[in-house]
Amino acid sequence: MAQAKSAGALVDPAFESSVVAKLRSVLGDSSAMTPLHAPEFSGNEWELVKDCLDSGWVSSVGTYVDRFEREIAALSGAEFGIAVVNGTAALHVALIVAGVQPDDEVIVPTLTFVATANAVRHAGAVPHFVDSSPETLGMDPAALAQHLSTIAERKDGRVINRDTGRPIAAVVPMHTFGHPVDMDPLLALADEWRLPVVEDATESLGSHYKGRPCGGLGAVGTLSFNGNKILTTGGGGAIVTNDPEIARRAKHLTTTAKTPHRWAFLHDEVAYNYRMPNINAALGCAQLSQLGERIARKRHLARQYIEAFDGIDGISAFREPSYARSNYWLNTLLLDTIMIDHRDPLLAALNDANLMCRPVWTLMHRLEMFADCPRAPLKVAENLESRIINVPSSAALGTSGEGVTA
Repeated sequence: MAQAKSAGALVDPAFESSVVAKLRSVLGDSSAMTPLHAPEFSGNEWELVKDCLDSGWVSSVGTYVDRFEREIAALSGAEFGIAVVNGTAALHVALIVAGVQPDDEVIVPTLTFVATANAVRHAGAVPHFVDSSPETLGMDPAALAQHLSTIAERKDGRVINRDTGRPIAAVVPMHTFGHPVDMDPLLALADEWRLPVVEDATESLGSHYKGRPCGGLGAVGTLSFNGNKILTTGGGGAIVTNDPEIARRAKHLTTTAKTPHRWAFLHDEVAYNYRMPNINAALGCAQLSQLGERIARKRHLARQYIEAFDGIDGISAFREPSYARSNYWLNTLLLDTIMIDHRDPLLAALNDANLMCRPVWTLMHRLEMFADCPRAPLKVAENLESRIINVPSSAALGTSGEGVTA
């Protein structure tokens, strides 16, 4: 038996090979690399993209953009959708239309993809990092409440960080790997402090929180359609909201702030050329018709992982929170804390076995450009960082069947 250096406990030296065997029992044997999350094109993508090419409507104006926006809004439980070039652009503009101003602070999880924090910087604001919940992997409302009670005060109609003197302007929960944050207490807390919630739903298209779709739960939400998402437009994102003024301004800012005129080029503020091209939206419209089946297959794959690792010492498959129905965008294995020294050897063994597996992102407060940003105690996120391994999660790896139950 070998000893885990950080925990001082005995572990099985054959642990890595046993985990590889468990994944193979789900995925089958193959000499080819199994990607972490591959795109899938099994509908009428060719037909709709060819229609764009034949018609010449390939840029930022066209019927597919309008259709895609309507369908994405409906799927998110929102009235309005604005299609943009990627999820980071969606977050950037969503923060602006939510009222974030330069030098404000924005509450974001430290356990997130870098785009969440980058978008805050793009808006001229400062990320303020908070902890995660072990039940959701996303922002912890109770920990945030405790943190705000310690560092925040109301002054002149704004929430001020007493430690920095800067206003706190918004809260950005991110539904990690498609698992919904516990939004009701978070929304209540944000309402108590009069802070808008910008919902980072870039990984959670098709996920539901207490029966309500992710994306439309806050003042404004954002989605991503990158090539590794549950459906793709090649690149792309969207802003969704129920607020007509937020929607109007988001559309204006993402289309260079051009004012209507038959021929003149008149712009009334500095803005962004973020509009999604029609050809990308055509791809998205074809993908949308497959979303329900893909989620069913991904949930079936998640069930297989959960069953394969049930009762295995040292590691388990993460399952959705009890109140949620997740799209299981990325399936996650969680090492027991006593096994954290196995993370990197396990990643090496899995990738050597042609199973593309990855750790969670480096926590935002550990990145050099964000090291000086304000932060809450981050003990849970730091623990999760050492334990998370994402495993192959493409919808094509699953078969239709009964989904995961809470």
